[in-house]
Amino acid sequence: MIAKLIPVFFLIVGLGAGIGAGLVLAPVKNPESAASAKEAVKEDKAVDKKSGKSKKKDKGEGFGYLKMTKQFVVPVVKDDQIEAMVTLALSLEANPAITETYYAIEPKLRDGFLQVLFDHANTGGFDGTFTESGNLDRLRNSLLEVARKEFGEDVSKVLILSVNRQDS
Repeated sequence: MIAKLIPVFFLIVGLGAGIGAGLVLAPVKNPESAASAKEAVKEDKAVDKKSGKSKKKDKGEGFGYLKMTKQFVVPVVKDDQIEAMVTLALSLEANPAITETYYAIEPKLRDGFLQVLFDHANTGGFDGTFTESGNLDRLRNSLLEVARKEFGEDVSKVLILSVNRQDS
């Protein structure tokens, strides 16, 4: 009979020890640091009321990510034949305040991005070691130039989330 109660006893002791350790080792909540954290968040969200643009632009702080709704498909043509198809998934690192505007003009932005991607393909950008960092940096910079024509400094980067080449 006592042998059956030993596991229950250890269960109760272990549960009590775990609760006690949790209470003793729990982080101390300091109301002063919580107030300063709230002020920092308010400062990060400061927006210029005249332009609607974020006041803070340091190191990409205050930026979010806007994913392009569809992948881009780019043909690689050689000798009037489609040699390969390249698919890319892109996102923008941008001020979250432009989200509604972004989705409203995404078709126009996609058109500009496609022109850049076609030009990149036609100049051999997707040939050979097309994933080389210098090659992708040139592509990112060209795409960023198009995005900034539409959104100005509210876009800080164009991110290439995936790139895939399928040869024919």
